[in-house]
Amino acid sequence: MTLEVAVVQKNWPLHKPFKISRDVHNVSETIICDVSDGEFRGRGEAAGVSYAGETQDSIQQQIEGVAGELRSGITRDELQGLLPPGGARNAIDCALWDLEAKRGGQTIWQMIGWDPQPVTTVYTVGIDTPENMQKDAESHNDHALIKVKVGIGDPLEQIRAIRAGAPNAGIVIDANQAWGIAELERYALPLKELGVEMIEQPMKVGDDAALRDYEAPLPLCADESCATSEDLERLHGLYSMVNIKLDKTGGLTEGLRLVEKAEAMGFELMVGNMLGSSLAMAPSFVVAQRCRYVDIDGPLLQSEDCDNAMHYQHGRVEVFASELWG
Repeated sequence: MTLEVAVVQKNWPLHKPFKISRDVHNVSETIICDVSDGEFRGRGEAAGVSYAGETQDSIQQQIEGVAGELRSGITRDELQGLLPPGGARNAIDCALWDLEAKRGGQTIWQMIGWDPQPVTTVYTVGIDTPENMQKDAESHNDHALIKVKVGIGDPLEQIRAIRAGAPNAGIVIDANQAWGIAELERYALPLKELGVEMIEQPMKVGDDAALRDYEAPLPLCADESCATSEDLERLHGLYSMVNIKLDKTGGLTEGLRLVEKAEAMGFELMVGNMLGSSLAMAPSFVVAQRCRYVDIDGPLLQSEDCDNAMHYQHGRVEVFASELWG
């Protein structure tokens, strides 16, 4: 059966500029892929991997470049060989999962045999002045866990500000490759003493081999260093945790492979996001069922969300409705 394929660029405005060590976002720029057989429709949303050079235009061009194969009908497994990991494959893969669920009259949970439970997501505080970071934490001190972007400024001062604003919240931090081994050695133990639980991607991808001889006082999580299951062998012994983002894996199909292999190798799991609406978060919620840390707060940073949005309250995220996805 021939499928219809549509691709739309969508900009979701943020409540305020969101700053990390390498750039600042004012909107969440995503691509929505829609596949339909005339009766049933599947959708997937992707933001892509900006630090790998992906943009809305490049993702759209990649999807349109394989539209002929999509129209003729391909499986999710065939898609893995058609496109590399990234936003285009993610949007298509998630749309095909959604279409398969709708066609079969099943939910994603019935398809994979899991019993879904609500999860607790972090709320992410971007880099700002310590005063503004404290205010942001204070206005979200009902969240059990706060993730703090660091890498510009004094992280100890920043975490003290977060702790003052949210004294009862757990804290994890993300340096987005901004540190070297010297900064990690300087800051890790004092950060632990301030109550930080985990450090995400402290060093550049090409430099993280230096972690092999480093005795970390805190768990270290690979983010930019871990895109797909093929990266795990290289990361073993460097990190104790990996952050699974479907824009990096190129969709839920590879995301689930990464879950299984990482667990088998003894890694703990985190799920993250590149911003986006609830449509982008729903497949990540699937991965979240197996994760110690969950970061699917994209819609909380936005001033708009999609229809049939996921329900967030005090950091708790309820199981999404199949009208949204899957």
